[in-house]
Amino acid sequence: MRTNIFIIAVTALLTLGSCNSEPTLQKYFVENSEKKDFIALDVSPTILNVDQTSLSAEQSKALNSFDKMNILAFKADQNNQAEFETERNKVKAILKDPKYQELMKIGSGKDGASVSYVGSDDNIKEFVIFANRKENGFAVVRVLGENMNPNNIMTLMSVLQKSKIDMEQLKPLEQLLKK
Repeated sequence: MRTNIFIIAVTALLTLGSCNSEPTLQKYFVENSEKKDFIALDVSPTILNVDQTSLSAEQSKALNSFDKMNILAFKADQNNQAEFETERNKVKAILKDPKYQELMKIGSGKDGASVSYVGSDDNIKEFVIFANRKENGFAVVRVLGENMNPNNIMTLMSVLQKSKIDMEQLKPLEQLLKK
């Protein structure tokens, strides 16, 4: 009996000890998606509303590499500037993890945007767009997929031009854009 209790205790300790307590973007999304100053949105590829028959083979391949987008936005106002700074710094700290490889950065530290990715050049699993502006807040967009690469993303941009975006899926973001 003692041996069984000992084995259970050791197993429980090993299980708890092996849990990754490092902050991740996915954990950040889960922890904040229900908070009052945040807007969370999951967007499927159907938002593009594209006629598949009008796409080239390369465009179809790029579209099929894209699984979904997760968007988390923080709406800033005069009353929550301290929280805005705290939350923005949390996201910046997460994106400093070496697994997020920065592709480009636009603007200054106070206002701007960055694009990062997770994976290798030939097999990108996630693109992360982080944009922030002190007056409006910030948004983190995770573009998730399999076997994405920079060429697919550029091709996906050309697909966007042909799309008839379903604005209904983006309705929750309207309140972030309103002043």
